[in-house]
Amino acid sequence: MYPDNACASLTQVKFSSALTKHKNMNKFKVLTLNIHKGFAMGNRRFTLEKIRTCLRESGSNLVFLQEVSGENLRRKESIADWPDQNQFEFLADSVWDHYAYGKNAIYQHGHHGNAILSELPIKSWDNIDISTLDFSQRGILHGILENDIHLLCVHFGLFEKERRQQTRTLLDYIENNIDAAAPLILAGDFNDWRKVSHRNLQNKFGLKEAGLQHNKKLAETFPAVFPFLPMDRIYTRGFSICSVEIMTHPRWRSLSDHCAIATELLMD
Repeated sequence: MYPDNACASLTQVKFSSALTKHKNMNKFKVLTLNIHKGFAMGNRRFTLEKIRTCLRESGSNLVFLQEVSGENLRRKESIADWPDQNQFEFLADSVWDHYAYGKNAIYQHGHHGNAILSELPIKSWDNIDISTLDFSQRGILHGILENDIHLLCVHFGLFEKERRQQTRTLLDYIENNIDAAAPLILAGDFNDWRKVSHRNLQNKFGLKEAGLQHNKKLAETFPAVFPFLPMDRIYTRGFSICSVEIMTHPRWRSLSDHCAIATELLMD
């Protein structure tokens, strides 16, 4: 057991450049958010600058992002404050020195996918295509930190049959590619409002869902303006879950069509 103040103090934990050189860091604040390519609900307001500000203020050490634009030539021409670099580099700038990006959807004028921002070095990463439909490109971004924590950032499809196959692919991938004793953080947009994928994930590999463990229910994160569907989640293995927060403050709800979830973790 950890003392109560150990969990309470995690919100103030920030890796310094010296500490990032050590492999024994065991305190993390993790956040996941579908950024909707930098647009608020309805695609009427471009919010990427506000997203960057809110992510920085969250104090998160690890950030899992979905629907991140790697390139979009049309938007770059039509939106005055579209960044010169890709969105994940723009968001990571000066705070998260390490990042990985996996293209999921590729089109003539650009591409988008999942991204992981990290204060600890990512020693390797891979992107796994889990698309089952031609018009719905989805992926799993798998990163491994220098201290051998495995990170999986996912974005599942909108259709039940699609998600069932993607869940099976994810479970097979974990079983065949990640050691059973390795610490693991699995986060993202599961689009799983019926909780079918959740039941399959919960029964395998000792995964704990942060919201369910701490608040006794899955976090309701969609739509951001009035969240009532449990779409976004953070699963862990090898960690104690100290706290969970659904970012429902009006400032956060105005960023995207999803709410963010943040959890504070201590490595077991």
